[in-house]
Amino acid sequence: MKLMRVGDPGREIPAVLAEDGRIHSLSGLTPDIDGAFLEAGGAERARTALARGELPEVDPTGLRIGAPLARPGKVVCIGLNYRDHAAETGAAIPTRPVVFMKDPSVVVGPYDTVLIPRTSVKTDWEVELAVVIGREARYLDSPSDAAAVIAGYAISNDVSEREFQLERSGQWDLGKSCETFNPLGPWLVTADEIDDVQALDLNLAVNGEARQAGSTKDMVFDVAYLVWYLSQYMVLRPGDVINTGTPAGVALGLPGTPFLRDGDTVELSINGLGAQHQTFRDA
Repeated sequence: MKLMRVGDPGREIPAVLAEDGRIHSLSGLTPDIDGAFLEAGGAERARTALARGELPEVDPTGLRIGAPLARPGKVVCIGLNYRDHAAETGAAIPTRPVVFMKDPSVVVGPYDTVLIPRTSVKTDWEVELAVVIGREARYLDSPSDAAAVIAGYAISNDVSEREFQLERSGQWDLGKSCETFNPLGPWLVTADEIDDVQALDLNLAVNGEARQAGSTKDMVFDVAYLVWYLSQYMVLRPGDVINTGTPAGVALGLPGTPFLRDGDTVELSINGLGAQHQTFRDA
């Protein structure tokens, strides 16, 4: 099932994308798509209501698509989780996941404008698989327990300002939490629709020129391991998001490749999860 939220920023309504491409409102079932909805089995209720023809259709004309998840509790990010990305940045392959946090308020819609910070000289792109938690995960016994707590998956653009991240602080947060720095969506695809989460292709282009082309099979730490690992250090709650890392092809790892500037466009996709498109503008 493809869950989504549509409408103006701050006024989105919950919806579902049917197999025939039509959008149906979930407003009669839930105020929003959030942690409470996921924890209470909202996706299954939506699936049943759609099959019964109980959901009104939404006119898509001129309709903005927002982030598919309202108010993530936290956005946990994994750095250097693809071998080729670690190599291109000159970093060693991690022996443990590299974990950092991102301000959840930076999450925006998949086609929204992304703002380049006023003093930025190194705003960069990162196509990533996002994992959305649907049930509380606390001290999971093993990675095999992870599937039971995952609600689904989405595309994430972990936009990063590299000078802020690497040159202005001993931690990465300054370069990761600038406003609008995490387009998410267009859909939250429920886990049952993804046959093998470790066999997904990730692609990104800047101004029409291919930059990133990778596969989740090349992760250093796979999705199940990451969810298990994080649950040993923090409680993962319904509505939390995990950005699982990016493959090679970021500007930081491509000498001579320009960082993003006003008017640049970025297109990214993951098979089964849809596509995004953003225009970058000076803040």
